[in-house]
Amino acid sequence: MDGKMIQQLMVTPGEITFREVDIPKTGPDQVLVKIKRIGVCGSDIHVYHGQHPYTSYPVTQGHEVSGRIVETGEYVKDLKVGQKVTIEPQVFCGRCYPCLHGRYNLCEKLKVMGFQTTGTASEYFAVDASKVTPLPEGMGYNEGAMIEPLAVTVHAAKRFPDIRGAKVVVMGAGPIGILLAQSVKALGADSVIITDVSDRRLALAKQVGADFAVNTRDKDLGDVMVEHFGPDKADVIYDCAGNDITMNSAIRNARKGSTIILVAVFAKMANVDLAKLNDSELDLNTSMMYRHEDYVDALNLVKEGKIQLKPLQSAHFAFRDYLDAYQYIDANRESTMKVLIDVDPEDD
Repeated sequence: MDGKMIQQLMVTPGEITFREVDIPKTGPDQVLVKIKRIGVCGSDIHVYHGQHPYTSYPVTQGHEVSGRIVETGEYVKDLKVGQKVTIEPQVFCGRCYPCLHGRYNLCEKLKVMGFQTTGTASEYFAVDASKVTPLPEGMGYNEGAMIEPLAVTVHAAKRFPDIRGAKVVVMGAGPIGILLAQSVKALGADSVIITDVSDRRLALAKQVGADFAVNTRDKDLGDVMVEHFGPDKADVIYDCAGNDITMNSAIRNARKGSTIILVAVFAKMANVDLAKLNDSELDLNTSMMYRHEDYVDALNLVKEGKIQLKPLQSAHFAFRDYLDAYQYIDANRESTMKVLIDVDPEDD
């Protein structure tokens, strides 16, 4: 496809411009996607504030995305023009030890679209067909743009291999925390406590399926686990808040011999009680992004009605109003979940 398109560019922290560039050529193993929706992520906000340690400027953002295929390369057989799709934004080498052992989400040279390489915030985006996943029949672009963060939480849920029948605590009721609470339930967890310091966020978490939603400004985590789960407390605690307070609370209150999984990204060097971690022989595990099977599972869970995405959609902004979207999020931190950029305002 020949012609020009508009592309977003964050020149420096807090400064966004738009430029006219050529529509990218479609390689033989690629498809050209007309971008429809882009979700704004917490990591995008870090870039906006100049606080992302692995992003340099200028950068075109966008990694939570949905769109429609408008052109396919000559070698592409399993995708077709007109399909609604989402894009997996990992760029990996395929040659390092993690890649060769199926863990390309941990690639030694991993780059992510919108951070270390060009993101999808443009009217069209050419991408390897291997990174494109079709949306199920009936799924709209709004939900399609939320599959990426859902894949994060599906992957995190599976990092605890005994999730079926488990008693789970999720610390932090932001978008990832609420999606994780839904994901563990969808994958068979017995019951979930979600904690936060915002009653508004906790109410939303309860609305979409958390069994217990507790404000830890008012209650101690250990007491909460005993109250709802009994003296054996939780089998696994997920930290989706990512700060010294939440991690130390998890370590202090976890049942001895149980598991803590860090999902959130710490913004600074942690200061946590490793002596207590050791004394309780806790397994401290982590979760990093996702793989293709997590996308597939995420799509299926939404299709089966086991995950609700629409209640987490807070606001929409036009493509040219990208900066307004960031300012809106900053001004409404407690009430905002997922903000979507409408690159093409075609009906969902």
